[in-house]
Amino acid sequence: MNARPRRLASRVLLNVTALVVIAASLFPVYWMVNTSLLPASAVQTPTPHWWPDEFTLSNYGDALNDGLATALLNSLAVTGITLVAGLCFGFLGAVAVSRYRFRSRKALIIAILVLQMIPAEAMIVSVFRVLDGWHLLNTIIGLSFVNIALVLPFAMWSLRGFVNGVPADLEEAAMIDGCSRSGAFWRITFPLLAPGLIATGVFAFIQAWNEFVFALVIMTRPESLTLPIWLRAFVQATSATDWAVVMAASTIMAIPVIAFFLIVQHRMTSGMVAGAVKG
Repeated sequence: MNARPRRLASRVLLNVTALVVIAASLFPVYWMVNTSLLPASAVQTPTPHWWPDEFTLSNYGDALNDGLATALLNSLAVTGITLVAGLCFGFLGAVAVSRYRFRSRKALIIAILVLQMIPAEAMIVSVFRVLDGWHLLNTIIGLSFVNIALVLPFAMWSLRGFVNGVPADLEEAAMIDGCSRSGAFWRITFPLLAPGLIATGVFAFIQAWNEFVFALVIMTRPESLTLPIWLRAFVQATSATDWAVVMAASTIMAIPVIAFFLIVQHRMTSGMVAGAVKG
């Protein structure tokens, strides 16, 4: 076999492999949406329904009427606070350890790295006692504090790498042209950090949206449940699980994550290209 047929066969094999991987990745999502659109009687039959031939939206209504709407609002509030505060504090901390020299700077950087290695489950008791003493159990603010603490070390470490990647000479050149130190940073360095901020924001969003362990311990009242805890409580509350409603709730839970990623994905790509050209 000469080179051209061999390249063609290799390309076909790679394309087929890619299609198989994509199909295997998307099939669980398709099956979740398909099941959420079927009536409960169709889901409970032994014959699988590969297509929602008995289309219904009642499962989404049942999920929303059973407390899902409240849990959705709680998750959105916790995730929004964590995203904004985590990015702000992480960005300021990254700039501090990257651009300034101060005593115990290296110890602080090592501490940030070590904090990421501590299992979150090892801090459940201490976190619970602290929040109980502050009267923040079953509150959005209390769970947001915990999520910010979980996100902040990675946010600082990740953004520190992006800040280090922007040469300080660019700021010094802008200062020679008449910019102040803060003006040079916000006009020159900050736009180049857009890819890092968006990538770190995606991590913070997913971390806060899917956080389960601390929410299970801290948010125990029905009106304060977040989506992962509500889903677990709903499955346990029904002796015969209504999988159609569970799949509808899971679909609603996945929509904000997919929408957020689709929104920032384009900006993250364009920002990375802009940063590469300017760098």
